[in-house]
Amino acid sequence: MMKAKVPLVLEPQPEGGYTVTSPLLPELITEGDTMAEALANVEDAFRAVVEIYQDRGRPLPSSLYLEDANGPLSVETIVSVP
Repeated sequence: MMKAKVPLVLEPQPEGGYTVTSPLLPELITEGDTMAEALANVEDAFRAVVEIYQDRGRPLPSSLYLEDANGPLSVETIVSVP
């Protein structure tokens, strides 16, 4: 199983919900009605991108791969503060 660290941009949409893109993988585009749903959809979108790259014989950017898939992983998240 491959583990990757994918930079994401969550953009709120005027009609509601969020669109998710990645500056490193322009082919990765997904959405969701909530932030949690949008992030949950990223895994499926990433799988689709991996297939696209494999079909085209292109390697994924090397910066995606974790050096130690069992080691610590740094992530950023959004939290609400009252």
